[in-house]
Amino acid sequence: MATSYTSPILAPQPAATKAAGSFVPHPTQATAPRSEPDGPEELECQLQELSMGPNPLTGVPTFPTHQEHREHILLHMAAVFRNWARMGYTEGISGHISVRDSEHPDCIWMNPIGKHFGLMNASDMVCLEIDTGRIVGGNRTRPVNAPGYHIHSQIHKARPDVHAICHAHTIAGRAWSAFGKPLDMLHQDICDLYNSIAVDSTYGGIVTAAEEGQRIASVLGKHSKAAILLNHGLLTVGSTVDEASFLFGLLDRSCEIQLRVEAACAGNPELKKKFVPDEMALFNFRMAGEKNWLYAEAQPDIEYEIEMAGEKIKQGVGKMKVDQK
Repeated sequence: MATSYTSPILAPQPAATKAAGSFVPHPTQATAPRSEPDGPEELECQLQELSMGPNPLTGVPTFPTHQEHREHILLHMAAVFRNWARMGYTEGISGHISVRDSEHPDCIWMNPIGKHFGLMNASDMVCLEIDTGRIVGGNRTRPVNAPGYHIHSQIHKARPDVHAICHAHTIAGRAWSAFGKPLDMLHQDICDLYNSIAVDSTYGGIVTAAEEGQRIASVLGKHSKAAILLNHGLLTVGSTVDEASFLFGLLDRSCEIQLRVEAACAGNPELKKKFVPDEMALFNFRMAGEKNWLYAEAQPDIEYEIEMAGEKIKQGVGKMKVDQK
């Protein structure tokens, strides 16, 4: 006999939702930092709403050993970089990802500076202590990006809930960052980041010291999952590299959409933007902005890159260790 299922997420009720006081709507219906809570809201997993039939999506996997988890992280990091190359996110030696080690949360894995994203393998990653920047594992044949370390280490210190950080200088991201403005809720997908995008109002130059990293961490705040850095680029965070990378691509594509919409409106004054209403944006966020859902969203691109790379991307990952601490 067929059984019915009712989602625990209630359909949006505008008056009740807004009266709950869990967010402060931006006057232009754009994403804007809300009052700072102690940490990000823990959302309920709604993956059962996303798939039907056998072998339903399960979200973030678990592993029997720290080493197996570590190998999974490094393989997915490499796949994300290869996807970044495919998407055109390269800009010389700029761009970096960090992920906390599965066993040692005071250490992060980062990509080596100067290796093309499209050639990145799991065995290329470098492990550093968050507090000191000392290399404590992984590949020791290349250095890491020092400005990247200053940014990532300060965010990891300020946000223990953050396990992965993505930052790159994309074309659309840099273009929209020049305005120092938030993104409007123009389409369904950007609701994954509803009320979770911080906007920087100061350009601090190339990051050469911990102080600028601390400033960027303060811009991100206690709950935001993304930041638009003035005259600089984009940054996203997540509980997995999969989540952070999917949000990064979403943020970049949404910058491009916003730029196109603004250009269309400028060319035809009769065109008026229509926003996703706040109550619907919040409804969408609470369903699709959850870590397991976002992990699942990232898998098609990650699996594609691993398949296209062949065995090369995986070679040597079993030897990637953290020094005895």
